[in-house]
Amino acid sequence: MALRSAPLLLLVLVAVALRENCFGASSHSLQYFYTSISEPSQGQPHFAIVGFVDGQAFVHYDSNSRRMKPRVSWMEKMGKEDPQYWDSQTQKQFGVEETFRAGLETLRSRYNQSEGLHTWQLMYGCELRRDGSKGGFRQYGYEGRTYITFDKETLTWVAPDPQAQITQRKWDSLPGWNQYLKVYLEEECFDWIKKYLSYGNETLLRTEPPVVTMSSRTEVEDGMETHVCRVHGFYPREIDASWTRDGEVWLQDTFHGLLAPNADGTYHYWISIQIDPKERGRYRCHVEHDGLQDPLDLELKEPTNSKSNLWLIISFVVAALVVVGVIAGILVFINRHQEDYNAVPRRNQAI
Repeated sequence: MALRSAPLLLLVLVAVALRENCFGASSHSLQYFYTSISEPSQGQPHFAIVGFVDGQAFVHYDSNSRRMKPRVSWMEKMGKEDPQYWDSQTQKQFGVEETFRAGLETLRSRYNQSEGLHTWQLMYGCELRRDGSKGGFRQYGYEGRTYITFDKETLTWVAPDPQAQITQRKWDSLPGWNQYLKVYLEEECFDWIKKYLSYGNETLLRTEPPVVTMSSRTEVEDGMETHVCRVHGFYPREIDASWTRDGEVWLQDTFHGLLAPNADGTYHYWISIQIDPKERGRYRCHVEHDGLQDPLDLELKEPTNSKSNLWLIISFVVAALVVVGVIAGILVFINRHQEDYNAVPRRNQAI
């Protein structure tokens, strides 16, 4: 990846972190990511919008194609219901694109920066949790850092630095717009989740049980044992995987991998633990998932050999490659994907 793309990568990483922090393991979620880049390279668009339902990219728009398009087959139902739908949504994005380009110039001047590569992003969405509770957020980022965040409870904006506080004062003086954002995050967004679930029910409402495997190794240095519990091919993404000792959740000396998607839309995850081999019988890998009739409790096995810990190094390298692959996939989405925007705020305010 070119060095000039590094700020975009940073911003994408921040977006992913924000998404996880805002939603965690959700029952059903609708999320959107807008990115504007001042000087894109290697064919990257100046502007792109990506929409996700339950973590799956389902619609997109970018400044290269200048078209709103579905990314999954079930979204084609929108065009069948309303033949003008995709054209009307495309027209809406033209104005949004120009607003974001103007916003980049405003911020560059406000922060007294020279011309070059700068990034401006909007992230928002809602979550319908398993217990029936709801959550939602709307947040802007500049140069990979939080710029301003909407507090839907107080109908005000929270800004971390003086430059952002200029925008804060402008947007706090727009009670009508802020009230609309609250209504969207607390009502409209969930109507769209239900609509999309009805379109993509065969994909989004399916259940795939996890395949759980165990591997272990004795450490040469101290004789301790490292055990890795890998959970593969499950859907939906919500899963409870933990180590237990004597039937109780055990957090000491444990490590957690990235909950990451597979190419087929399922997910994978791993957890590891280091223990004294004399206490091996006290530990279990405990897994709960909607695809399982009953929770799984896997016993730890005696390591097969103890010549080296090369296997563990390889495991972590593979895990790192998976992370890179996920990031690369998100970058592809940023470059090639987007959303259905009918439910988003009808206008974007100048900053």
